[in-house]
Amino acid sequence: MFRLIKIIFNAIILVLAIIGFNTIGGQKYVDALVKNVSSFIKENAQENAKEIGDFSNVDKEFEINNTFKLLGYKGVLSAHKASGQRMLILNTGKRQLLSQTDIQSKDIADKLKDMFAKTKYQAVTIEELKVTERGMITTKGKNVPYAKFNAKISKLPVKDYTGMVAVVTTKNGNNEIFAAVNEKKKYSQLLTREFFSKIKENS
Repeated sequence: MFRLIKIIFNAIILVLAIIGFNTIGGQKYVDALVKNVSSFIKENAQENAKEIGDFSNVDKEFEINNTFKLLGYKGVLSAHKASGQRMLILNTGKRQLLSQTDIQSKDIADKLKDMFAKTKYQAVTIEELKVTERGMITTKGKNVPYAKFNAKISKLPVKDYTGMVAVVTTKNGNNEIFAAVNEKKKYSQLLTREFFSKIKENS
């Protein structure tokens, strides 16, 4: 899904840059256009993220760099600038792709693999996924269970990743999947906690 969105955004920027170059000419115009479009996307992402929650207390070291609405799903994708760690919040509305009961179950690894396998725009393959830790994490004023995992993923430059997944039910009854992932050697659960703990429910 994120690969598709990235392709769409890149295509838009490329088309605008080519039109600008052919119409007016000059590399300076193209550079300025790409910079302005990228800035516009980020500004819109921050504004659109308000539909998911209140991110005003999140530290500036985290950047909200993408939001999307697709087939009834809404999402926010953020990154920790220094480490490259990615955080995702996926609002599935009343549909429940994953539950807190699933997170605490013995077969959560199989459920996660099944969920990834059913992704419509799957660009990678989960070869192996193992839950390494369980605990509680606070976000949107709620203390919810999480499962931390190691995964081997094919079709990517780096194969070994570590991540975390949790599920929150919002005050209006929507289901949200919270996830974080990074290369295994770079993943930090402290960064994950820091980011998610600062997100609040919309008032």
